[in-house]
Amino acid sequence: MAKTDKKLLKSLKARGLRKRTAVDVVRATSGATKSRAARRVVADLSSVVDDVSDRLREGPQRRSASAKKAARTRKRKARARTEAAKRGARKRTAAR
Repeated sequence: MAKTDKKLLKSLKARGLRKRTAVDVVRATSGATKSRAARRVVADLSSVVDDVSDRLREGPQRRSASAKKAARTRKRKARARTEAAKRGARKRTAAR
């Protein structure tokens, strides 16, 4: 391992990553053999980072609120269409 790889390994382990995972990450980022396991570890770590950052920005709550608002809008629009159809039907029967 090169000097920078050892620095990265030390840094990852200091941040709480397990040794085996840290070694896989270092191998994936360096020019060494880019094994499937190393790429998978990097993908897993990035998905965890995305998930944590999403929760910190209160993404799930915001999406839930947006979904509820959308459902209310759909119901309101459907009710309006129903009322309009009923008014039209009454006009057509009155015109006969």
